[in-house]
Amino acid sequence: MDSTSSIAAQLKTDDGVCVLTYDPLDTASIISSVSSDAAGAQAVFIGTTRNSFKGKVVTRLEYQAYSKLAIKTMADILRAVRSVVSRSDHDPAASPLILCALYHRLGTVPVGEPSIVIAVSSPHRKEAFRACEYILEEVKLKAQIWKREYYEGDREEDAKWKANTAS
Repeated sequence: MDSTSSIAAQLKTDDGVCVLTYDPLDTASIISSVSSDAAGAQAVFIGTTRNSFKGKVVTRLEYQAYSKLAIKTMADILRAVRSVVSRSDHDPAASPLILCALYHRLGTVPVGEPSIVIAVSSPHRKEAFRACEYILEEVKLKAQIWKREYYEGDREEDAKWKANTAS
């Protein structure tokens, strides 16, 4: 894993904002960034480092990305979600999504801290929930982001890099 290509990055488009950062994720600020008077719903996913995996005690995760490509892939996902999420039966002429934010942490993420935050606003809840889940699954499948899990009692050099996979 070449850590020199894993750098902080941000890309704003008409479809939303994508951020890769080594800083802790400010969930309240991210959620606030998709706020709109036109939104009847906001859906949020916050993925955190859990303390166990397959019976092992997790001490921390580490993330690296090929940031130059990953940030573009993330933006492509935000663009695609607008066509994937169907328009509401309530107002078929209205856009199904208003604002989207996709933030992913890089570097070390201790247990209990967020590694990914996805926030979506929409006129209606169904579209917001669908968009949030679509974005998450697509990031796990397509974004050039890898994680390494560290376990209690294991040697640091035994920690292996893993590609994200949809689950």
